[in-house]
Amino acid sequence: MIRIEELVYRYDREAPEVLRGISLTIGEGMHTALIGPNGCGKTTLIKHLNALLLPASGSVLVDGMATTDAGAVREIRRRVGMVFQNPDTQIVGMTVEEDVAFGPGNLGLPPAEIRRRVDDCLAMVGMTGFEKRPPHTLSGGEKRLLSIAGVLAMDPRYIAFDEPTAYLDPAAKERVLAIIERLRRQGMAIIHIAHDMRDIAAVDRVAVMDRGSLVAEGTPAEVFGRAELLGSIGLDIPAGVGHD
Repeated sequence: MIRIEELVYRYDREAPEVLRGISLTIGEGMHTALIGPNGCGKTTLIKHLNALLLPASGSVLVDGMATTDAGAVREIRRRVGMVFQNPDTQIVGMTVEEDVAFGPGNLGLPPAEIRRRVDDCLAMVGMTGFEKRPPHTLSGGEKRLLSIAGVLAMDPRYIAFDEPTAYLDPAAKERVLAIIERLRRQGMAIIHIAHDMRDIAAVDRVAVMDRGSLVAEGTPAEVFGRAELLGSIGLDIPAGVGHD
């Protein structure tokens, strides 16, 4: 599991706290949604899950490994994949297949295993046949799928998605959500920052953040039933979402 305990973070020593004493557990195979108003610290929080950021105090443990342990960072980053909101920030290859192969190549895997992972992960996201395409020729939705394939090629145990359906047309959005659901059914632990509450109606847990703090946590029915709290921090829950 990923265990976050009393996590505090600030961008520099003199700056105010961006995260304030957050404690949260993400179990193996659990689909956890993270919601809150813009600027509340959601992206900052998930960047702690694979040691892109390190706590000012408190701790983040991934399967018992502390993100502050420099010797564990390589394995933590293999286990915890990150799909950023803007896929251009994580696409590095000159072709689709080169991009998906980048991570496994850095792990020093044999060429045959890298080839298998590239083929399997592109098939998983519905991009078989795109292998030789330069990424800059892809649509926004296709780039999002490519970024997911690149993360899957590392064989992670957890994947954090930062608003994975942002800026996508309805068809591309449905493809991405279908992939996330398929990964969940296969036992992958998903951490999902969401803006549209309809995207997360069937998750296992919902964690609500406001101004750097965790203000509510529970099942979708429990959290979305707290309309007064959610309204007070500017979250609008569509009718029927999260209710049994």
